[in-house]
Amino acid sequence: MLIEALKERARAIKRDTYALYLACRDPRTPWYAKALAAAVAGYALSPIDLIPDFVPIFGYLDDLILVPAGIALAIKLIPAPVMADARARAVTQSSRLKSRTASLIIVGVWIMAAAVVIYLVVDRINL
Repeated sequence: MLIEALKERARAIKRDTYALYLACRDPRTPWYAKALAAAVAGYALSPIDLIPDFVPIFGYLDDLILVPAGIALAIKLIPAPVMADARARAVTQSSRLKSRTASLIIVGVWIMAAAVVIYLVVDRINL
C-alpha cells in the first residue's frame, strides 16, 4: 500500500539522518563529508525550515527534496564501512536526539544567520 511505503521511507530518512549524525562523529569520515552531513542533519533536525511549513505546497518541498538529496549526497561522500557502522548504531539506538544544548546551538546558528542577512540587507539599503 502507498501509505505504508511512504511511512517506511520516512522511517528510513529519519534513521539515515541519525546515522549521518553518528558518521559525523566518526574519525574515519573525511572533513568535507562531516561538514555536509552535519549541515544536513542539523537542517533535518532543526525546528526552523528554509521555507516555513505553513506556506502552501512550497512549505514541504524543502523537506521532501532538500533533506533526501542532502542525505544521498552525504552518504556518497562517507566511506561505506563507516556508513554501515553508523546505520547499525542508529537502528540499535532508537532514541532521538533530545539534547537541549544541541537545540540551543541550532537555534543560535539560525539567529546568527538571520542577523547577518538582516545586516547585509540594511547595509545595502543605506548605500
